[in-house]
Amino acid sequence: MKKIVVLNYGLGNVRSVSNALRAIGADPEVSCDETRIKQADGLIIPGVGAYPHGMANLFESGLIPMIRNFINSGRPVLGICLGMQLLFEKGREFELTDGLGLIPGVVDLIPVPPEEGRLPHIAWSTVTPTEIGRQSMFAGMSDNEMRFYFVHSYAATGVKPENLSATVKYLGRDIVAAVQQENIWGTQFHPEKSGPSGLRVLQNFMLSSQRKFI
Repeated sequence: MKKIVVLNYGLGNVRSVSNALRAIGADPEVSCDETRIKQADGLIIPGVGAYPHGMANLFESGLIPMIRNFINSGRPVLGICLGMQLLFEKGREFELTDGLGLIPGVVDLIPVPPEEGRLPHIAWSTVTPTEIGRQSMFAGMSDNEMRFYFVHSYAATGVKPENLSATVKYLGRDIVAAVQQENIWGTQFHPEKSGPSGLRVLQNFMLSSQRKFI
């Protein structure tokens, strides 16, 4: 059974993520303790809230070096929603804020004119995986299984093709839905709230702990 730590930094659906992990046979633990994180097979960074608040919590909790050390060990890390956004270089929510800088790109407000629609993007939406995504995050999944639950107003921009795992359309615009950088994965959608399809993504994440990226 894989030990997966769900990072507790004051933001995120830690209970929902933990329940989803139990449903696929993982052994989840909600923690911010360095010893517990070091012992984990995988690390999940959840998140609900504002970008500056998320980065401030990580910094004040002393979690940023722990996250970097875990990534450098070659074990898998998954950022969910805000947790994914924090993986990028910067975010422009309320104010320009430095992110973790683990994946190139900037998180910005989805450009939707008021006459075309409104934010946030709250919906079950179909994602389009790239070839990179099909080989890893969405491995073994059919096109009919590519519906996931989204709740967000900000999205990553400037993502390099080699880091793009999937996109999603909102009001005719392609938005980054999932990314990866070797052992770092990120989903803008909430796999823990996306039924069987979300569980498949979490299973693929758990299986990725058997791989070495360094």
